[in-house]
Amino acid sequence: MNIFDNQIFSVAGALLLIINLSAFVVMYLDKSRARESGAERIPEGLMFFSAAAFGGVGVLGGMIVFRHKTAKWYFYFGIPLLILQNMATLFLAYGFLFN
Repeated sequence: MNIFDNQIFSVAGALLLIINLSAFVVMYLDKSRARESGAERIPEGLMFFSAAAFGGVGVLGGMIVFRHKTAKWYFYFGIPLLILQNMATLFLAYGFLFN
């Protein structure tokens, strides 16, 4: 492994951290808006898009920490499935790029 490979992993790790933190914040904002009556909510599609765009860990963390969207079956099963899909994508990309 050379210095270029290390830089790729550093940048990819930083991007994943930013994406997951923003997904976590989206869950927090929607939970806080859910407590307010009449507040405009964040669409569930945006939460699923965040999870599909490699932010699934952040969405799942927000579900657990804020106890938000845990009663909806499509979040309960869908977010972990998207995390598995993201892991498979990263695994295949790693194999394609470095082998």
